[in-house]
Amino acid sequence: MNSFARDVKSELARKEIKHPCCIEAEMKGFLEVGGQLLINSGKKSLVFKTGSASIARRIFSLVKVCLNVTPAVIYGQRKEFQKDNIYFIQAPAEAKVLSLLARLGFLPGTTQETPEALQKKCCRRAYLMGAFLAGGSLNHPDREYHLEIVFPAEEYASRARDILETFGLETRFFQRKGSFVVYLKGGDTVGEFLRIVGAHQALFEYENVRVVKGIRNRTNRLVNYETANLTRTAFAAHEQINNIKLIQEKIGLENIPSSLRQVARLRLRFPEETLNELGNKASPPLSKSSINHRMRRLKALAHKASEKGKQSKKQ
Repeated sequence: MNSFARDVKSELARKEIKHPCCIEAEMKGFLEVGGQLLINSGKKSLVFKTGSASIARRIFSLVKVCLNVTPAVIYGQRKEFQKDNIYFIQAPAEAKVLSLLARLGFLPGTTQETPEALQKKCCRRAYLMGAFLAGGSLNHPDREYHLEIVFPAEEYASRARDILETFGLETRFFQRKGSFVVYLKGGDTVGEFLRIVGAHQALFEYENVRVVKGIRNRTNRLVNYETANLTRTAFAAHEQINNIKLIQEKIGLENIPSSLRQVARLRLRFPEETLNELGNKASPPLSKSSINHRMRRLKALAHKASEKGKQSKKQ
């Protein structure tokens, strides 16, 4: 997990729960993404797994407040020689736990759409926050704008998409190795998600990076545009000078119309000037289109002189 995503989750994990009705909605999000009902020696237990200490504390508090049960916390290392810990928050599946699972639609014979958990707007926000904390990831805004939540079941992913769309967010969906991924693309969409779940500090940093990135991109585009213009001007001037020199050699500048002679001498005198700048130096001043028209006539004269030279050589 990159540092920005970690900061976002850390901020969300510290959020105060303002509405009691949102506790079960957030629990539903956690359960659908990262919860398990384990049976060991005939004993059932509700288990959450996370690699974040702040999220582990969040789950611990939710279980304790929601069920009035103090869960056990077990932690260990993910792999040998790695410093990151993994945390298991485990609560015995007593009557209170089973009652919660039934209310949230996780037991056989119960419906998945529970009005108490998902009908209110504040509860839908809480559900999205719980799901993101349990299985979400987010790219740093300095890179691409991409946020995703990984669900273990298609029905959970479909419900999350429906909830996101109630907030006007365009979602996408695909399957990855048996999991189901709901993801958001685009700076505005990802920023709106952060606002919806209440990650205000992260949203401020996110938008700040977007502004700086936008300015940098615009600056780069302008520099590239100017560089391309200068390159085109330099190549065009080089071709014009070659044409004029050919006319000077084959025809003589004194033998061409005065209007063309003036422009030819200006180009030889000012090889790096743009057509606009050459026009301003003419007497009387000429427009860019007038200078360009005369350059085309000079090019045609140079081509004609070159063709005559080729024919005389053949003869």
